[in-house]
Amino acid sequence: MSQLLGNLFILSAPSGAGKSSLIKALLDKYASASHKMQVSVSHTTRDPRPGEVNGEHYHFVSRAEFEALIADGAFFEWAEVFGNYYGTSRVAIEACLSEGIDVFLDIDWQGARQVKSLMPDANSVFILPPSIEELRSRLTGRGQDSQDVIDKRMQKAVDEMSHYDEFDFVLVNDDFAETLEDFYRIIVSCAHKTKNQSLKHQKLIQALLND
Repeated sequence: MSQLLGNLFILSAPSGAGKSSLIKALLDKYASASHKMQVSVSHTTRDPRPGEVNGEHYHFVSRAEFEALIADGAFFEWAEVFGNYYGTSRVAIEACLSEGIDVFLDIDWQGARQVKSLMPDANSVFILPPSIEELRSRLTGRGQDSQDVIDKRMQKAVDEMSHYDEFDFVLVNDDFAETLEDFYRIIVSCAHKTKNQSLKHQKLIQALLND
């Protein structure tokens, strides 16, 4: 594996907490030629939702195709959630990181564990809603799921949130604009970790130490 100049960020949250919206807003506001960022496009066996585009939001594949990829060891992490598979290509992520691109993974806590076991330097962030009531309101407001599905998501949310303390950072998504700024501060602080700065300024540091 080549040296990884970019940073890998794992984002987890219960459905409705706003992690996908935060990632999109972050890229829209801060991604640039000098600070490249992108979302990892995962594979999934679930059906596309209205407006989702294959290859942009997810790589939509059949269950048989996904299981063949598992057998080939193609995934960085994968999990089965609500009867559907989700997985992330390890090769694609490492290629982006080696080019200095920050990559964001939108995955659950189980996937986060898998990624951390393979890449301990990955930065993990958990997004909490301001309250259970607000979380239910957001899920209902989407108008995409039946009440039965919403109830199941709410039950799962409690279990997901119980794993918040396994993450490096925690954000409470109450005021979206404020949470977005806090999120960006995390990105900037991770860029200045000693490991990253040692790679970025390798020639400078060698010159200073050998002067």
